[in-house]
Amino acid sequence: MDNDVKIAVIYYSATGNVHGLAEALAEGAVKAGAHVRVRRVPELAPDTAIDANPEWRAHVDETHDMVPEARLDDLAWADAYAFGTPTRFGMVSAQLKQFLDQAGGLWLNGVLTDKPATAFTSSINRHGGQETTLVSLFNLFAHWGSIIVPPGYTDPVLYEAGGNPYGVSWPTGQPPEPPDEQTLRAARYQGQRLADITRRLTPKEESTR
Repeated sequence: MDNDVKIAVIYYSATGNVHGLAEALAEGAVKAGAHVRVRRVPELAPDTAIDANPEWRAHVDETHDMVPEARLDDLAWADAYAFGTPTRFGMVSAQLKQFLDQAGGLWLNGVLTDKPATAFTSSINRHGGQETTLVSLFNLFAHWGSIIVPPGYTDPVLYEAGGNPYGVSWPTGQPPEPPDEQTLRAARYQGQRLADITRRLTPKEESTR
């Protein structure tokens, strides 16, 4: 495509559920022709907390060398953003929040303005704060002057995945289960939608001929 867009998928995941959503969303964006960077934010929890949960430790070890850590350069590089986080009492995780709090310089210089942005999340319970977590990220997007791109009810796959119009969300249950295929399809659609809208909003480069 003559105006390929660049999308940064930046997330925090403790035991891997948000990681799975991030990968699916990235797949959808790539399929729609976007250049995509998938990045995890740094872990802030102490080893004692991580080691107390075998699934948490396993995911940290698995992704340490597999997924690069997010940097502010990724925000500057991208034309659009997808942020993922588990819910923490209905709010964004400390790990993702700490990364976003460092973006003040980019915000001050207008680097983040007018860029489309979307969000996704996971929690144990379907009503465990998923919607408030996503809307809290919308507050961030408003401060950045970003263009909020929710999935809405724009495709039947969203109803099959639970019908969250704010962003893809996965209730893991207890014991936790990884995202099911309907939810992964919805995440792929959300990535495709973000790429398509970003492309429509990104001016085509003038021909050099």
